[in-house]
Amino acid sequence: MASTDFKDYYSILGVSKTASAEEIKKSFRKLALKYHPDRNPGNKQAEARFKEISEAYEVLGDAEKRKKYDRFGQYWQKAGSGPAYSTRTSSADSANFDFGQYDNFEQFINELLGRFSTTGDPKSQSYGYTPGGQTAYSSSGFSEGFGAQTATAGDREAKIRLSFSEAYRGVQKILYLGEEKIDVRIPAGAKSGSRLRLRGKGQYNPYNQQRGDLYLNVELDSHPHFQFEGDNLVIEVPIAPDEAVLGASIEVPTPDGIVTMKVPAGIRAGQSLRLRGKGWPIPQGKRGDLLAKIAIAIPQDVSAIEREYYEKIHANRTYNPRSHLKQVRL
Repeated sequence: MASTDFKDYYSILGVSKTASAEEIKKSFRKLALKYHPDRNPGNKQAEARFKEISEAYEVLGDAEKRKKYDRFGQYWQKAGSGPAYSTRTSSADSANFDFGQYDNFEQFINELLGRFSTTGDPKSQSYGYTPGGQTAYSSSGFSEGFGAQTATAGDREAKIRLSFSEAYRGVQKILYLGEEKIDVRIPAGAKSGSRLRLRGKGQYNPYNQQRGDLYLNVELDSHPHFQFEGDNLVIEVPIAPDEAVLGASIEVPTPDGIVTMKVPAGIRAGQSLRLRGKGWPIPQGKRGDLLAKIAIAIPQDVSAIEREYYEKIHANRTYNPRSHLKQVRL
């Protein structure tokens, strides 16, 4: 925006210059809902108003940008400009905003509030960042390039969500931070709580003329079968009562595919069998273990012959699973 095109962003959002960050966000949300193009189809004035509101919030919703705007007025974008902000593209410019790139309104709002998104999948979600975040997270199980770091002034935090498959194999992501496009390689073995540091991709600090770092905090989507217990990957494996009594060789899913596992006779529900080296990637190219947690599945429908044999087992059973409860008293 040229200096001659100066706009009063406070007036656009209908707030005072002393408004808190929460008041600014609240006003933006209200106006964005009112003028969003999906709610005003074909209304060019509403679309123009919406772009103006978005532009205002992009500045006032960012603590560093707001500080520069308050200090330098119409020259705020030129204040302290240097090579640190030279790598920009016009694809995310609010004047050429593509509203059709979002699957739903909530996804649009998430990205607009944070100006941070991931692409590569047309259904990909957007995730907001927290400017100037100071929290450091554990990086257990993460490979080189990840580690617990201490954020400093100008640093920025963001969340990046991965599927189990992406995290297990590693993935290349394209991120948009404001108007800047960033290629990020997530190495195999990321877990929820893992943290990636991107040097020089944080906020611009007008006092030292440098940019801070961007910290990506990984979150994994839940998986219908695999979970974590510490560094181990866990899967619940149901077996039939006869397999529990007699033992069996059964097929068990792993991240790489099906393997055969021997179940010992007399195993109990809740016991875990360890498949070494079949779990989650860990540093130095190694693999953790997969724990197969046994669940005994009771059949709901049995054939006539199955019922006959169960009745014979019942009539001739010598084992009493409740014998240890006979002397229990208060």
